[in-house]
Amino acid sequence: MPAEIIDGRAVAAAIREELKGRLAALGDRPAGLAALAVGEDAAAESYLRGIARGCEAVGIYHEVIRLPETASQQELEDAIAALNADPRFSGIILQLPLPKHLDTLKAESAISPDKDVDGTNPISTGRLLLGEQTFFPSTAYGVKELLTRSGNSPEGKHVVICGRSNIVGKPLAGIMMQKQPGANATVTVCHTGTKNMAEITRQADILVAAIGRPRVITADMVRDGAVVIDVGVNQVEDPETGKPRLVGDVDFDAVAEKASAITPVPGGTGPVTSAMLLTNTIAAAERLAQA
Repeated sequence: MPAEIIDGRAVAAAIREELKGRLAALGDRPAGLAALAVGEDAAAESYLRGIARGCEAVGIYHEVIRLPETASQQELEDAIAALNADPRFSGIILQLPLPKHLDTLKAESAISPDKDVDGTNPISTGRLLLGEQTFFPSTAYGVKELLTRSGNSPEGKHVVICGRSNIVGKPLAGIMMQKQPGANATVTVCHTGTKNMAEITRQADILVAAIGRPRVITADMVRDGAVVIDVGVNQVEDPETGKPRLVGDVDFDAVAEKASAITPVPGGTGPVTSAMLLTNTIAAAERLAQA
């Protein structure tokens, strides 16, 4: 039987509706999101437009602060310091990747943990691993929400994550192993150094693909009845039209015949990633209001 399609757009829409109520409860206290971009990148611009649409749908104040491609490290950190002090913004995100002459870790470390709504500051990472209150990186947080809201809680399950990036694989492993609702899983992380990866992925109750290579997870790597979450977004040429199209890290058509549930690309993790960024922004405003 073909897998149930986990509709990320529907999940994201439900989250945005919930956020409207939380935003209204804040009254005149500000919930604002600042996106700091250095230079211009087509993919980044598309992502920023998506964030702007989400903010407008919920009612969150939003602004993009742009620095030139030639901005120095000091200019970047000065801009971050100004946003840290700006009461209009409860959340700050730094659009990546930065130009090669800039130090990403230093910039991420400059963002106040109280406004670090994309969970990139090392303090946020440490708190995540310790199980303390913090902001989860949006994509990893989105995977957790997709699983729990689709009735596929990872609690007590074996979750295999393919990929060890700082924005998905590592934080998702940290989230999934926490002793808390919607987590409490046994976690295995596979990566480029993993031998016999297919033997491991076939053991997964829940398989998360976050490798960054098109259709690398094939049907023989998935056990019958597994839940498959595809985080990958890859642009390939459509053989029928010759035009570019988006595909995931999973060979969707073949894997959907074996999995019990699967996310599509597009329309799976992407919309929920944006929704979780908005969730973190409102959560930051709520915490600042209580401070």
